Amino acid sequence: MSEASPGPRRQGLTPRQARLVRTALSTVIMIAAGLALALRLGSTHSVLTMGFYGIALILSGSALVLSRQGRTRVATAVLGTCVVLAVAAEWAVASTR
Repeated sequence: MSEASPGPRRQGLTPRQARLVRTALSTVIMIAAGLALALRLGSTHSVLTMGFYGIALILSGSALVLSRQGRTRVATAVLGTCVVLAVAAEWAVASTR
């Protein structure tokens, strides 16, 4: 007897796995942004630096919540925006000195 397949086989991550991956990635980026903020505040006391990394922490926290709610694509977009903004802002501040 052959088993009837209900449809095409899914490839990639299951929704639960996608949520776990995005949640873990958001957590790692949030920790990295916090550490970078602490290190940067040790070397410079710039309000811009605090603001940029503060925004990165907020966005990565938002991505974490979105991932837990199953909005993994939106969370990925928010997380990507967070990283790009933090790196670009840090580069812009460093190039003005």
